[in-house]
Amino acid sequence: MTRRIFRALAALGLAASLSGVAGAAHAEKRVALVVGNNDYKNVPKLLKAVNDARTMGETLKQLGFQVMVAENQNRQQFTETLLAFDRAIEPGDTAFFFYAGHGFEIAGQNYLLPTDVPAATEGQEELVRDASILADRVVERLQNKKARTSILVFDACRNNPFERSGTRAVAGGGGLAPMTQLPEGVFSVFSAGPRQTALDRLSNDDSNPNSVFTRTFAKELLQPGENLVQVAQHTRRLVSEMADTVKHKQVPVYFDQMVDDVFLSGAAKDAATAARPADPPPQKVAALPPVSVPRVPREETTNAPIASFSRHNGGWSVTFSFADPTVGISWRMAGNSDFRETGFMDTLDPRTRKRMPNPSIELPADAQAGTIEVRYVDAAGDMQGPFPIKFDPEAALIRDQRKILDMTATSWLSFRQFNGLLVYYSHLLSYRCAIREARIGIDTAVPDKVLKLPPCDLRDPSAITAGMQLYEKLPAATQFMSVELTYRDGSVSEVKTFRTANRSNN
Repeated sequence: MTRRIFRALAALGLAASLSGVAGAAHAEKRVALVVGNNDYKNVPKLLKAVNDARTMGETLKQLGFQVMVAENQNRQQFTETLLAFDRAIEPGDTAFFFYAGHGFEIAGQNYLLPTDVPAATEGQEELVRDASILADRVVERLQNKKARTSILVFDACRNNPFERSGTRAVAGGGGLAPMTQLPEGVFSVFSAGPRQTALDRLSNDDSNPNSVFTRTFAKELLQPGENLVQVAQHTRRLVSEMADTVKHKQVPVYFDQMVDDVFLSGAAKDAATAARPADPPPQKVAALPPVSVPRVPREETTNAPIASFSRHNGGWSVTFSFADPTVGISWRMAGNSDFRETGFMDTLDPRTRKRMPNPSIELPADAQAGTIEVRYVDAAGDMQGPFPIKFDPEAALIRDQRKILDMTATSWLSFRQFNGLLVYYSHLLSYRCAIREARIGIDTAVPDKVLKLPPCDLRDPSAITAGMQLYEKLPAATQFMSVELTYRDGSVSEVKTFRTANRSNN
């Protein structure tokens, strides 16, 4: 007990010192809180959560973070540590919160369990809520402190800690629920997906002091030139592959509400040599990578265009959006040829009283990843740009198809009466590139069967070819089907219900 009190006081003392430093220093620093809980009193103890927190603390120090490490926190200590973390954060800072320990989901909300959480049983969910830390509240606190970038990492997707022989466990899940409704500027990572448990070790001979997720994630954070999305994607692949070796399903998931690319360990690899000496060092704050084109827009630039990508049978349509009125738009692929004008539409822009420039361009279906450079002439006749826009065909395809699936959720399944009751999966097949896994349920609200989808063909992603399972026959008495999609980014859809009464007889 004395050691735990000392650790908590040390963490709070460090936080107080960080707060003092923050008052004198310029904002936009990096601050981190890492929490590891092993020593639970009333639910099963854990072995590696404290080690995970220490490893993450050392990793984040290497990345320029001022780090608070808190171990084996009871409810009061956890609250006091979060208050100290609050005091260390100023507007514009990059804040990083890491938690390893027991986590629990109740009614779609995630709770981080302190070491003194009671051993609740069926019907005692309120005890767990009152004794635990609501994960969404951590997000709110960072938003209230106006952190520019908030990164939350949860290595807490373990078995239900309240399950005990001879009793019925409190209703909830040992894993954590997806955090899909995050505010802008927040990035969250979970060590395992919904209904999955995270591995502490790969075998009895696995002597690594860290969990499978943390040992991998900590290494990826230190890779120079990787943004947060790349770190999460590489971690997901490596952890999934390691779990597969012991026939276990563990696929880390992330939820991205960042506006900019965030690099914690240096700038983008292909742009490192283009950094200007006058720029602040990349370890100072999370920032956009420098790009080797003239007149690079700074982060605070408000007139930089954005682009949306749409895939069709003939190739790609790219549509640019500009905050300023424009009287001309031109573009090129970086490093290739001269700029080309987009032309004009048969429409007058009421802001300029001139013909509106065409905001769209076409790219071939086999267009390679690269950078599109866009420039425009503003209403005063001045050329603005060029502005770099990254084009990643695979990522753009996944985003586009995900958007279509979200907009057409009522069409995921269709029924037809023809020599019996048939269910058609053609809509899901058409947009399968955005789907990692589709689960269906027949006359059950819990999708319990995996629907096998063919691989994504980037050359012709919407094609439905011979041999694909377009439909299957259902029992005549089937009343409804349920569908749940796991998207390629690891997020999970709501469970959608489709009633067979809405069928075609043609």
